[in-house]
Amino acid sequence: MSIGTQQLDLFDDLSYYEGADVEYKSGRGGLPSSLWETYSAFANTAGGTLWLGISQGSDGQLRFQGLENPEKLKGDIHNLLNNREKVSRNLLTDVDVEIVRVPDDGRALIRIRVPQAGRRERPVYVGKDPFNGTYRRDYEGDYRCTEDEVRRMFADQSEEPVDSRILEGFGMEDIHPQSLAQFRNRFASLDPSNPWLAEDDRGLLEKLGGWRRDRRSGKEGVTLAGLLMFGREAAIRDPAAVPGFHLDYREHFSDDPAIRWTDRLTPDGHWEANLFQFYQRVIVKLGVGPGIKQPFQLDAEGYRRATTSVHEALQEALVNALIHADHSGQGGIVIDRYFDHLEFSNPGTLLLSREQLSTGGISECRNKSLQLMFQKLGAGDKAGSGLDRIRSSWSAQHWQSPRLLQTWRPDRVQLRLPMISTLPEVAMEALRERFGSTLDGCSADEIQALVAAEVEGEVSNQRLQEMLSLHRVDITRMLKDLVQKRFLTAANKGRWTRYSLVEPESGKVGATGVPRDSGSMTPDSASSPPDSGASPPDSASSPPDSGSSPPDSEHLDPAQDPKLLGIAGPVRRGGAAPRQVVLRTILALCEGRFLRLRDLSQLLNRRQETLRDSYVRDMVRDGLLEQRFPGTPSHKDQAYRTKAETLGDAR
Repeated sequence: MSIGTQQLDLFDDLSYYEGADVEYKSGRGGLPSSLWETYSAFANTAGGTLWLGISQGSDGQLRFQGLENPEKLKGDIHNLLNNREKVSRNLLTDVDVEIVRVPDDGRALIRIRVPQAGRRERPVYVGKDPFNGTYRRDYEGDYRCTEDEVRRMFADQSEEPVDSRILEGFGMEDIHPQSLAQFRNRFASLDPSNPWLAEDDRGLLEKLGGWRRDRRSGKEGVTLAGLLMFGREAAIRDPAAVPGFHLDYREHFSDDPAIRWTDRLTPDGHWEANLFQFYQRVIVKLGVGPGIKQPFQLDAEGYRRATTSVHEALQEALVNALIHADHSGQGGIVIDRYFDHLEFSNPGTLLLSREQLSTGGISECRNKSLQLMFQKLGAGDKAGSGLDRIRSSWSAQHWQSPRLLQTWRPDRVQLRLPMISTLPEVAMEALRERFGSTLDGCSADEIQALVAAEVEGEVSNQRLQEMLSLHRVDITRMLKDLVQKRFLTAANKGRWTRYSLVEPESGKVGATGVPRDSGSMTPDSASSPPDSGASPPDSASSPPDSGSSPPDSEHLDPAQDPKLLGIAGPVRRGGAAPRQVVLRTILALCEGRFLRLRDLSQLLNRRQETLRDSYVRDMVRDGLLEQRFPGTPSHKDQAYRTKAETLGDAR
């Protein structure tokens, strides 16, 4: 097999079918002007692959058009990349721009692999004006960044940590003395001989980076880190400091959808809301409750200490959210705890790529003084392996792998920690029932993929990358093998491909070799989409609490319902759509019926992760949508219905 053919096979495996961040451009008539916008967007987001010589139709199918003079186009790309009038920075080497031949007919394509720019390289922008030529990527395509987003990228470039900024006009009177005293006591219990303990309050604050003198200007005072960690809430929220500062811990331990949370810790006047006080209170709450087999233990001085790998992981997750946050961003620190998972969310962006975070060993912290302060409390990792340690702890419990999500507009990072077994007995029994003895021929990784599909309803290449130690190329091959063996079926071809378990054929001996009960399935159900072989949750066979469904919801596959497709049309066909338009469309689709994320994904031509993280979760929280299984948010058959009383207002 030629190198070009091998490359095209790799493209076929990773770019088209497995949801990699990919853009296709025709390339007829020369280099498209939008190429540089996509280059900027990939560089400022998470990298990606750009193909010239291919167009993608509205049906998701690729059309190989080819390029007339690929060698010249390749040269033009390199020349323009080094032209500062065109683009601010060249991130590519010669091997990142390749000519690939289409098998059989020899047509030429160009593949451009754009890496994620490092924090000192961002923003990468088109033209001379960064505030007008900086782009980012989301699931709806490239978008121009706001001036505020660009300024934050420039701020992250600086070698001077964000939290080292001296706050003019602030002094020791803005420090909460009890917080600093409690910190000193805790520090002393961990390191009683440390010479910093001999300093007075201002001296200790200076050693920790909470007070600083600028040698060039001679100015000195409380730093942003000192105020955030030990400050009085009123001072922290001052317009000259962090006016949008917010802390929020919420527990959701009720099956009653009318109860938004069962416990909440947020600034309410009953405690001094700084990071130190928030940490002390939240770490206690994380040590008990559902999923925690034993509470935190007390040391000789009466302080709680992590005694298990789970406690260490929760402590690490909490501290990471506090020290890596862009505290001037939107939304503040939000921690949500459910029966079966926890979510740690903070404003800002990741300073390292996902590969660097997964590998560990590299430390990049937005707030280095805050990091030092938490290290003196025995918390906060400096070796760059914090996320790796959390994953190891979760793996030791046989829980599903943590998920790290990044969203934009506003910039936020979320760490989701599922407390659900990776090999639950119920799921294994269901797989045995479905596939019989053929399951014995599957590898451990294949079993894990099938269990994930059973528990979560579907899997993707990206999701399995978070759960397995395999490279994404190997995951691609494994998924294709599972499809060929009739264990999985693929849906949503294109960059949103998802895999679900194959439904058993009625009254026949299928790929598993096990006869199936005919039940009520129709003879041709095996050729139906993966979720159409049985009645969906909102059909006539739904549980009693599902409510009655209108006649148009009786179709076996909601994604094929002409009425629903008509409602979804403006978003489905229109590419990027205003947020309010998407919100109104989701409400209209879910009016009078429960729809699953996979149904909404197919109807709207949007990734499930995008719909869940950018729309549905907020709509549930705000009371616009109700869940079919409110007490089990991650239920594999979870579905959503518009609350009747909210629809009119939303419109």
